[in-house]
Amino acid sequence: MVEHGIQDFALAKRKAAERLGIRSGAGGLPSNAEIHAQLVQRQRLFEPDTHGDRLARLRRIAADVMEMIEVFRPKLVGPVLDGTATANSAVEIHAFSDSPETVAAVLEGHGLRLRDSQRRYRFGGQRVELVPGFEFFDAGEELEVTVFPERGSGHAPLSPVDGRPMRRASRSAVIALLGAVAG
Repeated sequence: MVEHGIQDFALAKRKAAERLGIRSGAGGLPSNAEIHAQLVQRQRLFEPDTHGDRLARLRRIAADVMEMIEVFRPKLVGPVLDGTATANSAVEIHAFSDSPETVAAVLEGHGLRLRDSQRRYRFGGQRVELVPGFEFFDAGEELEVTVFPERGSGHAPLSPVDGRPMRRASRSAVIALLGAVAG
């Protein structure tokens, strides 16, 4: 996942199974939570000096973009929030508006060039939804802003790591994380 920039746990498991000559349907593959724990351990072992600096940079960029779209109550999610970002990780932000085009207009008003995207999220039960969003680069880093409907602001999609509601952080929480690292 680190070396090839794979973000999808199922895809990473299939590729690993192929390399090891194991049928992907066979048991014995690690859970997403076990893989996540090993990613954290790998970063502590192999990137102790650079990982913290990279994470702080990505969180600063996230805070700047979140300020641009503050009216849409943005929340940081994913590897940049949980501290497992790799060189291939995008900064993932959830925003809330019944009009994704309005979010796009604000971002474009700041000179950002957007590409439309959609992300598939799992919610309670077996419900899966495609949620619109935008991908772009800022300060040389990839960002993904996914736009949930207003009514979805209190219902986080399920985490691919542990199946519980995704952890989300406001801009003030991201700034607090930056202060904790600097302090």
